[in-house]
Amino acid sequence: MSSDERRLQVLRAIVQDYVRTSEPVGSKALLERHHLGVSAATVRNDMALLEDEGLIAAPHTSAGRIPTDAGYRLFVDKLAAIKPMSRAERTAIEEFLGGAVDLDDVVGRSVRLLASLTQQVAVMQYPSLSRSTVRHIELVPVGGPRLMVVLIVNTGRVEQRVVDVGRSLTGLSGEQTIQTVRAMLNAEAGGLPLPEAPVRLKAALVGISAEDRPVAEVVVDSLQDALLAQTEERVVLAGTANLARVVTDFPSSIGPVLEALEEHVVLLKLMSSMSTLLDEDSVAVSIGAENPYEGFQSTSVITTTYGSAGGLGVVGPTRMDYPTTMASVRAVAHYVSEILDN
Repeated sequence: MSSDERRLQVLRAIVQDYVRTSEPVGSKALLERHHLGVSAATVRNDMALLEDEGLIAAPHTSAGRIPTDAGYRLFVDKLAAIKPMSRAERTAIEEFLGGAVDLDDVVGRSVRLLASLTQQVAVMQYPSLSRSTVRHIELVPVGGPRLMVVLIVNTGRVEQRVVDVGRSLTGLSGEQTIQTVRAMLNAEAGGLPLPEAPVRLKAALVGISAEDRPVAEVVVDSLQDALLAQTEERVVLAGTANLARVVTDFPSSIGPVLEALEEHVVLLKLMSSMSTLLDEDSVAVSIGAENPYEGFQSTSVITTTYGSAGGLGVVGPTRMDYPTTMASVRAVAHYVSEILDN
């Protein structure tokens, strides 16, 4: 083993012990708990070099050392692979999420499950409408001139509006009008990215008969309004109370972290910027000062994407079980993607 490999092994042992005990780690404890195969003097020398490199530090006057943000970063970067979850864990995730009845239920169950698995704050972004596509548009008569317009997108998200089309839709002529307009909507917009759908539908109105065009115009306007009204991204949190268990992990106070979590726009920006670093089936990790927002600079954020238009992850102290947390985030995202695809 080279000296660099040995120092990495010492760093890994310090991270593992500190995450487990929350106590600074000394050379004696390292030798007792880990089979390092070297002398106490060598371990002390390696720890001194790690400290010189800014990877570990001595808190106050303690004889032990704790990992720095840079130390955690090297530890995460050198993980050979994200450890797999057990069959029992995978089955439990699949069964819990499989019972969801709609998108809101999927999101609610996912954040509660992820918070429980990781003992961190779980964060989930609703599928973004701006990155979604039209799966189906349904028109349902609800009496007289009123029509329910239902937009179903590929992520499972459903938007609906009730509109007054200015004429009765009862009887055979009303049914034929609904069928004609429905067919046009799905032929023109099916599979289109949502931002493109209103323009395509507006252009298609010229192909509708003069009798049916007023109804089609009202429906297309309602779809455009629904899209504009839903452009704001939504995020859901669970497990904020988990931070109370680790309040001593935050150097000054937990207040700035809680305030940052309430700023959903900041959370969404952070998750969005981290998503640009992701390859397929990967997880992004931002540690301490790497986070551009002050409230999160005493935390680590682990995120990934699900489906084609959403993100989920966790926020917690930098003293975190990274391998297990990364595995949990990836596993939950995998099952959410499967549910939405189906």
